[in-house]
Amino acid sequence: MPRWRIGSLLCAGAVAVGMGVGPAQAELPVEYSAFSGIRAELANPGGSMPGSNNWGCKPSAAHPNPVVLVHGGAGAGAQTNWGTITPLLINEGYCVYALTYGALDLPWPVSALGGMTGTAEQNARTIGSFIERVQAATGARKVDIVGHSLGTLLPNYYAKRFGGASRIDQYVSLAPVWQGTFGDQLATAREYAAALGVGPALEAVLAAQPTGKEAQTGSPLMVDLHSDGMYVPGITYTNIVTSHDQVVLPYTSGLLPGDGVTNILLQEGCSQDVADHLAIVADPRAAAYLLNALDPRHPRPVPCAAG
Repeated sequence: MPRWRIGSLLCAGAVAVGMGVGPAQAELPVEYSAFSGIRAELANPGGSMPGSNNWGCKPSAAHPNPVVLVHGGAGAGAQTNWGTITPLLINEGYCVYALTYGALDLPWPVSALGGMTGTAEQNARTIGSFIERVQAATGARKVDIVGHSLGTLLPNYYAKRFGGASRIDQYVSLAPVWQGTFGDQLATAREYAAALGVGPALEAVLAAQPTGKEAQTGSPLMVDLHSDGMYVPGITYTNIVTSHDQVVLPYTSGLLPGDGVTNILLQEGCSQDVADHLAIVADPRAAAYLLNALDPRHPRPVPCAAG
């Protein structure tokens, strides 16, 4: 079992119910643990988190935009990346959808590891098609995006270059890579693969994986996306970063200023939060900021927990 840094978790095995706001019914357990998505995948191989990808879900007046979750780079997936955020959002009354992009056409558990194949363009188009499917199923005019790591860049690529600008409303990014990274995009991939028991067999594939390389600072993709401004007019961006990020380097890559853009550093006002690149998706402080970004009319207190 790999070593996971899950610094800001309240308790590795703790289970909480919702964030206690408005009329939401906390029907699903919410576990603030980076392991929760791995356990979900092991319990339901190749499936979806409970309550997610419900193609009959109809958005409510309170939350008219379905939320599309876009996982990070090589190794992450629809369940493994979103064990905390999925039930949290469903309990709040959102229609929630998640895909695994860039998976190898091999039997499970390898098929659970997304971002393993395809260029940034190919994966952005795949994400775009998924967004369009969500809109068609729900009748929603727009979706909200919650992305992590490389999953913050690819939906934006779709919005900028492949016709998706009018389809996205709120865009919440966890550990975004807006200005590229000098870090190892495959570090967390190795942890996901090891947790599913397939780590050593995938080293050669990980080394050849293209999309992570395209997120490197100064790559042709990053130069292209910045050539006319990274952000897309009409989309509201919220960036949530941690100073303990060991993959997006420097972590300030995610603090890209822009008109109407909100940049949040977890450690500002809470130095004891030590969530790293992976743990940010299960961090109670990040989760509260995320919910406030999606529903700014009903803000809730943001906790500060020691790691």
